[in-house]
Amino acid sequence: MAKKENVKKVKEEKDSKKLTQEEYEKKVRGLEKEGLTSEKIGQKLRDTGIHPKEYSGKISSILGNSYINPDLKNVEAKLERIGNHNKKNKQDKRAEREKNRVFAQLRKLKKYLGIEVR
Repeated sequence: MAKKENVKKVKEEKDSKKLTQEEYEKKVRGLEKEGLTSEKIGQKLRDTGIHPKEYSGKISSILGNSYINPDLKNVEAKLERIGNHNKKNKQDKRAEREKNRVFAQLRKLKKYLGIEVR
């Protein structure tokens, strides 16, 4: 019986913590300033007992212009790492090929997302 009472208390505490829409958006923006992606923000919120589905608006729409697609961010970072390696190691033909492959991947992703390709 004590276990059921503890479960009820935990559920009551979670229900009483319900944030308003403004507080939720403020929390999302605060987590974005820490450098988290929208997926990581959602995960962190769920870990703290706040479920994004209970609030209107997707995390990416709340972030607005500051939102960067995580796939795009990861591919750009990979291209930068390979480019730095390639500058130091001119003889590494495999890295040259990998740089070209990742650049093509970046170009395709930008075209898919509708972002201007440089």
